[in-house]
Amino acid sequence: MLLHLSTWPEVEAFLTRSRTVIIPIGSNEQHGPTGLLGTDWLCPEIIAHHAQKDHDILVGPTFNIGMAQHHLGFPGTISLRPSTFIAALRDWTLSLAGHGFTKIYFLNGHGGNVATIEAAFSEIYAEASYAGRARGFSLKLKNWWDLKEVMPLANRQFPTGHGSHATPSEIAVTQWAYPDAIKTVAYSPQIAPTGPIREALDFRARYPDGRMGSDPAQASPEKGGELVRVAAEGLIADLAAFSAEVAP
Repeated sequence: MLLHLSTWPEVEAFLTRSRTVIIPIGSNEQHGPTGLLGTDWLCPEIIAHHAQKDHDILVGPTFNIGMAQHHLGFPGTISLRPSTFIAALRDWTLSLAGHGFTKIYFLNGHGGNVATIEAAFSEIYAEASYAGRARGFSLKLKNWWDLKEVMPLANRQFPTGHGSHATPSEIAVTQWAYPDAIKTVAYSPQIAPTGPIREALDFRARYPDGRMGSDPAQASPEKGGELVRVAAEGLIADLAAFSAEVAP
């Protein structure tokens, strides 16, 4: 069930069956010369939307702008400041909690979001703690590549040249979902360099085409479909465990 394609009575009815909601979250940033700018929010959205087709789960609208300041040297990247990101996460969370959702699960597609999302969780919990509120809601962050069996599969598919940005696994997922948007180039070098991440001009100088340690030419829609199916199964299992948590 997709929240944005539902009516409020349908969401109200869903709350009688479950109080868990998934929020795909990512970033809109460069992903090398062939990766879609939306890759980091598209991957968790694709996986969550696939999972809900066969399960009674609720997927909220995708939070598609995140922490991408180091990619601002590439046109099309959009980034939030940490303080803006935290404030927006707070408002999303409190809106959903106010309707009765007690388990809010963020499925993340961008490693650069992790520190700020965790800081946002601390801010939200601190606000509730200082206010002396009764137990209300639990928050969980999960990177889609950390779902069960995803990385073992990606390592088998791409034993070399997987890298850490514009990876063939994430490119493959978007190729499976959007085959009409597949791009190709002749990469040079075939496997991109790797190194530190700092500010935008430094990043552009170190990684001229935007890749980090990766060879996205290995991606294919078929490999992407395998990753989506495994990730969706992992998501359902992880979501069930989260939903089943009982407060002491």
